[in-house]
Amino acid sequence: MASTSDFKNGLVLNIEGQLWTITEFQHVKPGKGPAFVRTTLKNVMSGKVVDRTFNAGVKVETTAVDKRDMTFLYKDGTDFVFMDGDTFDQISVTDRVVGDVANFLLENQQAMVATHEGVVLYVELPASVELVVSHTDPGLQGDRSTGGTKPATLETGAEIAVPLFLNTGDRIKVDTRDGRYLGRVNS
Repeated sequence: MASTSDFKNGLVLNIEGQLWTITEFQHVKPGKGPAFVRTTLKNVMSGKVVDRTFNAGVKVETTAVDKRDMTFLYKDGTDFVFMDGDTFDQISVTDRVVGDVANFLLENQQAMVATHEGVVLYVELPASVELVVSHTDPGLQGDRSTGGTKPATLETGAEIAVPLFLNTGDRIKVDTRDGRYLGRVNS
């Protein structure tokens, strides 16, 4: 159990049997009335985001979530196999749990795997990863000054929008949260 004064970003709460992580919180002391805490919660399983207000001092049940850095080994049918670098234990994670992370996941890449009571809740990559453009149409001379974009297929099979001057074989940095092109990486 934790009080509202113990709230911090990343704390996982158990509310009515569902796991919610705090993404934002703000302690509010209005001129009239009791103090309260305004929070933004994200459902660990579904990703649904809700705003919720708690009265100050209320006790809320917390849950321990085990977050471990693991290495993605290979894909086995629809499952993704990860290995803990410390214990060498391997776990299979379904493609439903991996979700959109699969678009930016390469073999031997590090990822953070969160579990609760032996059940994998989610897989999280670093905020950005470096990937190679496996295919894109060639850009035209003079395209460098315009802000246009074109589709590009990455080595993972994901398709994102990139600037016109990029070519097949270029190494780029991609935001794993929304699939945005962040820049070219000089080798």
